[in-house]
Amino acid sequence: MASGSKISISPPSSPLDDTYETDFSDQEAAALLAQENAEDPHYPDRVISYSGTRIFCIRAIALLCACSLSIGSHYGSYILAPLKSRLEREMGTSDVEFSLLVSAFSLNSTWTPLLGGVLTSRLGTTTSSIIATSIILSGLSILLAGDLIEDVKLMTVGMFIFGLGISPLSVVQETIIVRFFKSRGLGLPMALGLVVGKAASYISAHTSYPLSERFGSHAPFYVAVILAAVSFGVNLLYASIAKWLVSEVDAEPEASDTHIAKRLPASAQEAHSSNGVKLHHLTRLGDVFWAYIGVNVLCGAVWNPFPQLAANILEDRFNLTEQQASYQASFLLVGSIVLYPLIGFTIDKLKRPYLIFLLFFSSSLLSLFAYLWLLLPPGTTKTAWPAIFCFATGTGYSSLVLVVLVPRLVPTKYISTALGAHKSLEQTGTVISQTLAGLILDKDTKESASPNSTDRRDQLLLRAFLVTNVFQLCGILLLSHLNRRRNLSTRGPLRSIPGVPHVVKTTDDDDTEGDEGILLEQFRSESLEANDTTHSLSSEGPIPARIPVRMAEISSRKRGVFFGGACALLVAAAWILFLITAWLRLRSKSERGSGASSRRWIMHVYYLVSSLI
Repeated sequence: MASGSKISISPPSSPLDDTYETDFSDQEAAALLAQENAEDPHYPDRVISYSGTRIFCIRAIALLCACSLSIGSHYGSYILAPLKSRLEREMGTSDVEFSLLVSAFSLNSTWTPLLGGVLTSRLGTTTSSIIATSIILSGLSILLAGDLIEDVKLMTVGMFIFGLGISPLSVVQETIIVRFFKSRGLGLPMALGLVVGKAASYISAHTSYPLSERFGSHAPFYVAVILAAVSFGVNLLYASIAKWLVSEVDAEPEASDTHIAKRLPASAQEAHSSNGVKLHHLTRLGDVFWAYIGVNVLCGAVWNPFPQLAANILEDRFNLTEQQASYQASFLLVGSIVLYPLIGFTIDKLKRPYLIFLLFFSSSLLSLFAYLWLLLPPGTTKTAWPAIFCFATGTGYSSLVLVVLVPRLVPTKYISTALGAHKSLEQTGTVISQTLAGLILDKDTKESASPNSTDRRDQLLLRAFLVTNVFQLCGILLLSHLNRRRNLSTRGPLRSIPGVPHVVKTTDDDDTEGDEGILLEQFRSESLEANDTTHSLSSEGPIPARIPVRMAEISSRKRGVFFGGACALLVAAAWILFLITAWLRLRSKSERGSGASSRRWIMHVYYLVSSLI
C-alpha cells in the first residue's frame, strides 16, 4: 500500500511498555520486522504460513457468503411439488392452477437472465444481491400469506415476485466467486456453489411433505421464509464486510467501481463503451448458436416441469401414498449433488470437445428411457425406481453440459450474453411446457373422480414429454452435425485469410477441434461490426473469391435476425399463454368451493381450444 503501514517497535534496550508507533512504507516495515527476527530461522516460513492461512480463511468466508445467498431461494423453489395432492385436497386447486403456480416462478426468468449481468455491473454485487434477496424474501412471504388464507391467486403473485429475483441472484453469486477465486482456479468454488444450491432443492423436495405432516400444512412455507430471511441476513453481513474482504485478498475490482473508471483516460473509456456486446449482436453468431438455442427450449420443456409433477404422477401410476410418492420423487434432484463435481472434473481432465456432445446426448437418452419406463404398464414394471435413477442421472449433469458447451460454440466476447440467452429460452420452454401440462392433466374434469380418467391423463402427459424428448434428441444430433460441419468447412478459409491465426495440431489431443470455427466466426463478426459496408474479409484475395464469403455472411446474418425474432415471439407467446390461462383458470376461494366461474361463456370457448391442444 502506497500510504504506508503503522508498526509498533520495541527497542531492545527498553521495556515492552515503552513501545512507540511510527509510519513506514511497506518495504521498510517488512525490513524492520525481518531485522528484529533475524535470529529466528523459522520466521520466513511462519510469515508465509500465516499469510496463506489468512487469505484462505478470507476466501472461504466469501465463498460461504456466496453459497448462503441462495439457500432460501433454492429451498423455496421445490416446496410445492410434494404438496400438490394436499393442495388439491385441502384447497381445491386444479391441475391447471398448480401448473400456473409453478410457471409463475419461471416466468420472469424468460427475460431476467439477459439483464442480470447489466444490473450487477451497474450497481455492484452488494447492492444487486440485497435487491435480489429482498425480492425473494418478499415473494416467499406473500406465498406464505396466500397459503394461510387459502388464496391461490395471492400464492401465484408470490411465486411471480419470488421468481423475479432468482436470475439476478445467480449472476451475483457467480460474480462473487469469480471475483475472489479467478486467480486461484474457479472449478472447485463454482462446483461447490452449484452443489449447495442443488442440495437445498433436494432437501426441500425431501422434507416438505414430512414437515406438513408433523408441524401442520403451513410448515414448509414458514421454513422457506425463515431460510430466505437467513440468506438476507447473510447478505447484509457480506455487504458490511465486502470492502474488507476485497482489500485483504486483493480481489478484482468490479465494473461498478466508479473511482476506477474515473482513472481511465478518455480514449480508454470510449474504447470500452464501443467494444460492449449488445443483444442484437447475437444475430451474428451463426446457425450453430441458434441450433443450440432451439435445443435449449426443448431442454426446458423436457427436463424442468417433470420434477414438479412427478410426485403426483407416481402416486397415481403406482398407487403410492403421498409420503411415499414425495420421498421417491425427491431423488430426481439428487443426481446433481454427486455428478456436478465429477462430470466437471472429467471434462476438464480429458479436454475432449466431443465428450461434451456425447454427455449431452446421453443425458437426453436417459430421460427418454425414464419416460418410456413410466409409460409401461405399472403392473409390469412394479416400481418407478429405474425411471427415477435414469432421470436423476441424465439431468444430474445436463445443466453443467449446457453451460460448458457455450464456449465451444461462440467467440469469447459473446459468452456472457449467450449464457443469458440460453437461460432465457430454456425457461421459456419450461413455462410453455408447464402450463400445457396443467391443461393436459385438467382435461375431462367431469370425469376427474375416475381413477381410469386420471391414469389416461397421466399417460397423455408422459407421451407428450416422450415426443418432446425425441425432438430434443434429434436437435442434439443436428447441433453436433452443424458444429462438426462448421469446423471442417472453416479449416481451409482460416488458413487463407491473412492476419487470422490458425491452430496447429501438435499432439493427439483434439481439444483444438472447434477452435478454428469459433475463431473464424469471431473474425467475421468483428469484421461486420467494424464496418458493415465492407465487401471483403481480406484486401489481398481476388474479388471472385471474396464474393461467396460475403454472400454467406449476409445470408447467415439474415437467418440470425429471423431466429432472433422467432425467439422473441416465443418469449411473448409464453407470457401470453400464462396470462390468458391465469385469467381464465385461476379461481377465488369462493369459486373453488362452488365450482363456478365468473367467466362462464369464455370458459366454454377456452375448453374448446384446450381440447384441441
